[in-house]
Amino acid sequence: MQIKGVLHGLKHSYNDPLHYSVKFQEEELPLNEWLGYTLSVQYEGKIECIHCGRKSNKSFNGGYCYPCFKKLPENDLCIVKPHECHFDQGTCRDPEWGEAHCMIPHYVYLAISSDIKVGLTRKNNQLKRWGDQGAVMAVPIAELPTRKMAGELEVALSEHVRDKTNWRKMLQGDVPDLDLLALRAEILEYVPEEFQGFILREEEMVEFTYPQLEAIDKIKSYNLDKQPLFEDRLIGIKGQYLIFQHGVINMRKYAGYHISIEVFRDAQSA
Repeated sequence: MQIKGVLHGLKHSYNDPLHYSVKFQEEELPLNEWLGYTLSVQYEGKIECIHCGRKSNKSFNGGYCYPCFKKLPENDLCIVKPHECHFDQGTCRDPEWGEAHCMIPHYVYLAISSDIKVGLTRKNNQLKRWGDQGAVMAVPIAELPTRKMAGELEVALSEHVRDKTNWRKMLQGDVPDLDLLALRAEILEYVPEEFQGFILREEEMVEFTYPQLEAIDKIKSYNLDKQPLFEDRLIGIKGQYLIFQHGVINMRKYAGYHISIEVFRDAQSA
């Protein structure tokens, strides 16, 4: 079986474990059923913007050409630094997009992936966000009316808890045994006064399991720019990573690349 096209990353649905597919521009390849099989992954030497389709020599910010990287609101700096949102200053790259994506309710949450971390996500987008980060459990702790306010609370709490994931530890399953609900009670003590009215104390914790046959001991990354073709046995999927017997690959990193994936139907032994 073979599928090829412009890569758009991994897509998942919330199940036990999560159900994954690799998403191309027009097709999807379900992945869970191919655990234990050898995959051939090849970069065909072309990159295409996932927004406008323009041919590019390089992919920016997960699949965009340089003009789209510079002009689209989803690529503005305030997306990675929400507390610096400048919508109210009248300088949003696209006010209609900002109204739809930023001037809406957002959760600030606690999650455990490689360790405890604080983050934010649009309300009703949390399962996707947590799965993309490889979280094993997560819980919302506050609901804010805008992305900027959520970002301001996240910055305040990041003085007491990390806001980054160690992707190597996350992929190795090196997760500490923590009581997330007890940590929630502890972290809420640090919420500044101006955000006290937005706290969520009764939200249920969500747990995630990922499709994985076996653990990987040493993390080596496959780099399609340096090694445009590799074959390896697929042993797991977590976040935006395919985990192979001898290495891992961040599929979102190669969004916009023309990729072909071939599945060898005879399962390979370890």
